Amino acid sequence: MNKRLMYFMLPLVAFLLVAIFLYRGLYSDATELESVLIGKPVPEFTLQDIYQQDKQHDAKIFKGQPLLLNVWATWCPTCRAEHTFLNSLAAQGVKIVGLNYKDDRNKAISWLEQLGNPYQVNLYDGKGLLALDLGVYGAPETYFIDSQGVIRYRHVGDVNQRNWQQTLGPIFAGLE
Repeated sequence: MNKRLMYFMLPLVAFLLVAIFLYRGLYSDATELESVLIGKPVPEFTLQDIYQQDKQHDAKIFKGQPLLLNVWATWCPTCRAEHTFLNSLAAQGVKIVGLNYKDDRNKAISWLEQLGNPYQVNLYDGKGLLALDLGVYGAPETYFIDSQGVIRYRHVGDVNQRNWQQTLGPIFAGLE
């Protein structure tokens, strides 16, 4: 009798575990991915400026004032949708550093010329090395970095008017 009960209960327990896992997935926010870098400085790097190949940037650009690090690419349709809002944030005084991710440099420059340039610094990460160190899941992603160069928040997906007003703007305003 106990073996019969176990044969009956085992599939039921397995079903319940799978159901709980799927239920949690239905109500989780896909834009809130954990990052092991939260609370840590931006990883060390040296990358070319997107416009000037002989100009190098390093992690020092993230110190001095709170800013956003936006990972983008021309092959990313969501990045295009996000770009207009980033231009408006930059016009409001939000400092944004752009990380062009695994992209064609000429296409990226053309994009910035056509759609506007919200970035105070444009990093070119053609091989995706800094993005790999950041744990970039895909473009667009935006990192909120405090004035000491420490990553405080990671947002996956586009930054837009709605999520800026509801969530992201207050987080950015709280950075020191």
